[in-house]
Amino acid sequence: MAIGDGELGFWKAVSKLWPETNQQHCWVHKTANVLEKLPKAMQSKIKAALHRPSGRRKGADQAFNRCLERFELKYPKAMTRLVKDKEAMLAFYNHLAENWQHIRTSNPIESVFAIVRLRTTKTRH
Repeated sequence: MAIGDGELGFWKAVSKLWPETNQQHCWVHKTANVLEKLPKAMQSKIKAALHRPSGRRKGADQAFNRCLERFELKYPKAMTRLVKDKEAMLAFYNHLAENWQHIRTSNPIESVFAIVRLRTTKTRH
């Protein structure tokens, strides 16, 4: 399984080198991308609807679909972004339940490199 955010080059390389690899889109990044298309007042409601815990894939599909039904008429751009990546967002359900917490997002991987970024000097030009 490959876990990442919206970097198109990464997904293209994974598909080319390992075509059988499952692709899991990072929930943190995907949620942020969807929420930026919404008014501030609605962001917490939609985030809560998306992050409702579910112990099974079927329950996650139902929660996902309820969120779409509830908000797609009023916020079609945001909901279209969700529908586009639904399978890639729920791919972690195809693996062992004890791994779900670790493979749902790429943030633990990125946080390791955050220290390196802080210690790197940035130049203006």
